Amino acid sequence: MSESLTQGAIGTPAADASEDAAYRKAAWRILPLLLLCYLVAYLDRVNVGFAKLQMSDDLHFSEAVYGLGAGIFFIAYFLVEIPSNLILHRVGARLWIARIMISWGVISSCMAFVTTPMSFYIMRFLLGLAEAGFYPGVILYLSYWFPTHRRGKMFALFASAVPLSGLVGAPLSGWIMAVFDGAHGWAGWKWLFFIEGLPSVAIGILVIFCLSDRISHAGWLTQEQKTLLQSRIDAESHTHEAHSVRDVFRQPRIWLLTAIYFCMIAGFYTVGFWLPTLVRQAGVTDVLHIGLLTAIPYGAAVATMLLVSRHADKVRERRWHLALTAIVGAIGLIISATWSSSFTMSMIGLTLAAMGALSTLPLFWSLPTAFLGGTAAAAGIALINSCGNLAGFVSPYLIGFLKDMTQSTTIGLYVMAGALILGSVLIFRIPAKLVNR
Repeated sequence: MSESLTQGAIGTPAADASEDAAYRKAAWRILPLLLLCYLVAYLDRVNVGFAKLQMSDDLHFSEAVYGLGAGIFFIAYFLVEIPSNLILHRVGARLWIARIMISWGVISSCMAFVTTPMSFYIMRFLLGLAEAGFYPGVILYLSYWFPTHRRGKMFALFASAVPLSGLVGAPLSGWIMAVFDGAHGWAGWKWLFFIEGLPSVAIGILVIFCLSDRISHAGWLTQEQKTLLQSRIDAESHTHEAHSVRDVFRQPRIWLLTAIYFCMIAGFYTVGFWLPTLVRQAGVTDVLHIGLLTAIPYGAAVATMLLVSRHADKVRERRWHLALTAIVGAIGLIISATWSSSFTMSMIGLTLAAMGALSTLPLFWSLPTAFLGGTAAAAGIALINSCGNLAGFVSPYLIGFLKDMTQSTTIGLYVMAGALILGSVLIFRIPAKLVNR
């Protein structure tokens, strides 16, 4: 391999114009579709937070029942995520991501038929089974296309689907619940689940025809571009630590990353599942207005996520960027908890919480993908994501339980802020030379 290829792979010189053009072409072909997939996926995952505004009263669900149902999704997610990612690595992203999307879209729409706490738990569990493997599968898939020094920005573009789903989905969810409430004898929350599940099925079918599994399969790239992009990945693969799937489970560094991710996810899903409730606590009662106001923190999070990740790629520094965004998220949760009775202070706190907590995801995934490759990457990414996402179970359930006990979300929000601070401290246990590429 030539010296120029080797240098380009590790990102020391500036990429030449032809390389930039090839990566720009790949990004425009891959990222919009994946972003759209994740946008509807995340909307289907957390629209239960909006449905709660009507569903809990209609079905007489306590806060603890809601928290358990929202979180049980992640138990199923945990059980099948690693085998799901290994299957994707073997059969290809195109068919496996399509399978995931179509099955979760059907199940999400069927959430409209929930009538009891047990049926709520079962449907959320099935949704977790259906969706398991999507997020780590895409992280793995992007590592097949983009070298480490370009990956942070790609992860951020993909992860921006989360705040975008809030920016678009929050007003949409509020509008559906307000306008369709009572139509054909169905409550607004039933229409919410039914309508918002359908796009996942349609986009899943689109994935079959539009996604290319590997660089070599991309008919829309020239042969020269395929060779260039593949050479970058091949050159970087020599810097990956060699691990078998079994070795991944024995690596202390993987478990440290899992602990960090658990802390980040605790804050992340506190925003995702409780933001509409926290806006209502601040004094807003109309569901359409709640939807519109909920879009504000998500809009700020989109800009923060993209700007911070781009800067981290530019200076090739990962740890401080991730730690500081986690701290911002923690400060936001503390403000929203301390001044929950003030609408202005609550919105400032919730906006900071969304900006910080949501921006941790793309920054975090630049860490393990910097030193894991191949089958080890498939297993390691899935292990970190599945175990770390158990915080998605703990976080909503704990906040719901504490709210039932104290009639306030304050203590729960303080606990989640503490988790973000702990994660920001643990980050510095990862050697800088390992991840700052």
